[in-house]
Amino acid sequence: MDIRYIDTRGNTDAPLKFSEAVLKGIAPGGGLFVPQELPSLTLDEIVALADVPYAQRAAEIYKRFRVDFDDEKLDELMSQIYSDNFDTPEICPVEKVTDGMYVLELWHGPTSAFKDMALQCLPVFFSACVEKQRAAGGATNDYLIAVATSGDTGKAALQGFADRDHISIVVFYPDGGVSDIQYKQMTTQDGENVCVYGVRGNFDDCQTSVKRMFGDVAFNTRLLEENNIALSSANSINWGRLLPQVVYYVSSYAVMVKQGAVKAGDPIDVTVPTGNFGNILACWYAKQLGCPIDHIVCASNTNRVLTDFIETGVYDISDRPFVLTPSPSMDILVSSNLERQLFELTGRDSKLIRQWMSDLNENRRFTLDSKTFAALKENYRCGSVDSETCLKTIREVFEQHHYMLDPHSAVAWRVAQENKGDNPMLVASTANWAKFGSNVYRALFGIESGDALPSELDGLTDVQINRKVYEHTQVSEIPAALDVLDDKPVRFTEIIDGDVEAIENSIIAFSNCNS
Repeated sequence: MDIRYIDTRGNTDAPLKFSEAVLKGIAPGGGLFVPQELPSLTLDEIVALADVPYAQRAAEIYKRFRVDFDDEKLDELMSQIYSDNFDTPEICPVEKVTDGMYVLELWHGPTSAFKDMALQCLPVFFSACVEKQRAAGGATNDYLIAVATSGDTGKAALQGFADRDHISIVVFYPDGGVSDIQYKQMTTQDGENVCVYGVRGNFDDCQTSVKRMFGDVAFNTRLLEENNIALSSANSINWGRLLPQVVYYVSSYAVMVKQGAVKAGDPIDVTVPTGNFGNILACWYAKQLGCPIDHIVCASNTNRVLTDFIETGVYDISDRPFVLTPSPSMDILVSSNLERQLFELTGRDSKLIRQWMSDLNENRRFTLDSKTFAALKENYRCGSVDSETCLKTIREVFEQHHYMLDPHSAVAWRVAQENKGDNPMLVASTANWAKFGSNVYRALFGIESGDALPSELDGLTDVQINRKVYEHTQVSEIPAALDVLDDKPVRFTEIIDGDVEAIENSIIAFSNCNS
């Protein structure tokens, strides 16, 4: 019997199959889908995963979630997903950096960021879900994937969905709020079914407007009736994005046991740099499946809304400035996946979730009840790192361990150090350093985040600055796909307003051009 999916706000009348939840992306009324029940794995089953290729580990976890594909199909899809599109057969290796400190390298996919771990997976499953729906005599509409990105999700989603039948994708990024490498990765993307828009404002403006578009019933009806297109999402609000992330935390524990980093059954701690809470929530779900994870540590940058929330139980962005930092993928104030976590910690109380999300929308703040706050404190530790400390950490880790961190992973490393106990600490490393080469250059040469780069770098692109960094360090070569970005033509240059009307108009314009 398949595991079915309910939504966090209680607006779904009948629980959905996995394939149905993936195609919908977000529930009516703005809620997020979660499995009606969670499977479990024994310690022996978890440890045994290290003896099979990563694709088989992923297939095994999906089988435990009883998704509505047979075992043979799951094996086939996972073998297609986790293959030579990653630059190492390990897919996401665990590297020991120093005693007791390990890094889970999640950036060996085609776009050099952790989003590939899920966004090489979701598009393949999305296509399989479309085929399944059509074969069963269901709806024959096409799908448009709408994505708000703070940098890495956009390129990974574009890469995964490009040139897929019956699917198109439009990505919205905050103009001026992504790195030069991230910008070029997105705006040079090949494919006839893809489009990219810059949005005036910050990531929260972008994300909020896209989510409101999903909730605009009149717009969704018009798009379906006039263009035969249904909207869906590749952001981590889609459960199909989150489940592949659960896999790599279970996998990493098995690998650490095989490496001798931890004895089977003994716990590890995990530190995750996060803004939208999806990556760290996947770690929490892995723990619920039976993975021996003790402390889960939430690492924030200067935009420390999640750290403040875990410390106080009050989520308040009513008067909080949005700060651009060297770790732009974490420059987020409205954390989408937190809703799933609160749903679980309240004992799945959709009434409370509706109230809190309404308070956040109307008043830009909400306060947890004492029981839920206690549960949050029991499940998470936290810490934050300012921009200068982030850059200093990159330099220190390179000088002390000859290991290169990107600015997001550096935030996690420093917070992990501050929360290190007796357990081995696993740090989730979310991007290759070369995605943020100019800030890595600042770090290595002691230039503060707000200061200009040296005059000898004037006129150099981030691709060229990456080469300067590698010449200096000779550690961790620049991924080939990043090193050729200057040679690719920019296809998408349009900048639009960040309100819902502008977002919807851009969707209509793209749909009409591609109909």
